[in-house]
This record gives sequence, C-alpha cells and structure tokens, in this order.
Amino acid sequence: MIDKNSPIPIYYQLELQIRQFIESEQLQPGDILPSEREFTEKYNISRMTVRQAINNLVSEGLLYRQKGKGTFIAEQKFEQDLSGLTSFSEDMKNRGFTPSNKLLHFQTITGNEQIAAILKISEEDAVYEIKRIRMANDEPVALETVYTPQRIVGDMTEQDISTSFYQHLENNLQLQIAYGKQSIEAALANEEEIKQLRIKKGNPILLMKRTSFLQDDTPIEYVKSAYRADKYKFNLQMKRE
Repeated sequence: MIDKNSPIPIYYQLELQIRQFIESEQLQPGDILPSEREFTEKYNISRMTVRQAINNLVSEGLLYRQKGKGTFIAEQKFEQDLSGLTSFSEDMKNRGFTPSNKLLHFQTITGNEQIAAILKISEEDAVYEIKRIRMANDEPVALETVYTPQRIVGDMTEQDISTSFYQHLENNLQLQIAYGKQSIEAALANEEEIKQLRIKKGNPILLMKRTSFLQDDTPIEYVKSAYRADKYKFNLQMKRE
C-alpha cells in the first residue's frame, strides 16, 4: 500500500510495490504492467508520480516499453558478483538454476602465439581449446571458449568438462585455483554469437576475458566468453582506500 504520511517519497513507494509484484511472481516476464491511469486511480496519486516510478524501473531494466502497446515486465538478468572467482556452473547452482552445456568443439591446438603468451608456454605446447554454450534452465546465456595447457591438465575427455571445468581441476586433478584477472567490455554480437545465443543482429553482448592462475602463479586457463547483455550483469563491491 501507499502511505502518504510516510517520509518515503510516494514514487519510491510505488517502485517498491511494483518490485514486490515482480519478486512474488504476481507479474511475470512478458506481462503488461497496469496503465498509469490504473495506478493513479488505485492509489489516488498523481499520474506524474506514477510516471516517475515507471521511468525509474524502465531505466533500471526491470520494465520495458513497446510503442503503442504499453509497458511490460522484462526478463530478469542473472547477476554475478565479481569479488569472487567462481565457475559458471557454481554461480548458476547458487542461484537455484540448472546449469548445462552444449559442446561445440573440443580439440588440441598448437602454434597460437597469443594464447601461448597468455598461458606462458611454448607455441609448440599443446593447448586444449574448448568451445561451448553455457545454459541456465536450458536458456543460452554465454558462448565460451576455454584454453588450458595440456602439459598441466594431462589427458582430458569431453566427459571431464561436461559440467564444471573448475570442479574437474580441483576435485579430479587436485589443482588449486588461486586467483584470476578479468576484463569486461561491451561489444556487438558477431554472426556466431547471434546464432548460438539466439539473439538478433545488432544486439549487444558483454565480452569477458579471464586468465586464472594456480597458487604458484602458473596460468591454468584463459577463457573468452560472450554473455547476453539482456540476460546477464556483473556486480562489483568497491572500497574507498
């Protein structure tokens, strides 16, 4: 309900009401939001106040507008905290989703100067190149390519990385991942990303590149991932020194 005697602004109270409708699943992704007039009459508040609340939620990505049709509930994004180093599978399980993969190719390569430099190995050293679609509840979320040095991880099969690559490293190979270095930037999806992630031409992606290291600073993994910008967002808590 809206409390007009509360010190909390009325538009913000309405925002909280709409959030509650979404979180309680009274309003589902794709549902149309009640009109400004309906909110005005229901809570006896001004249309300008209703419009401010809706505009704020549109800017935040919880709602979206379609010209001539109305305002709708947006698909909620997966959120990942960047303060810790977790695998995609671990992150999805922690959120109550079922992670899965669609393997596109699994092969060994040599002679890639850039990958060899990142992994600090010789260009003649064999590297596993693993490309797969990462999915949550059977919905494609990211297109991922992993590079890992064969001389460290030994012989691997497709079954070894059928779930979490990190779990294979830590549980099966007893390799302890200590830290990672990661960058994220916005980009436009290329043809392969459009196809595999089921998005439209011109849609943005979040391009993530990460190098993970063992406790002795040995690079164990270089991964490039294209995340659907409409499905994913990254959070980072920062402290002022």
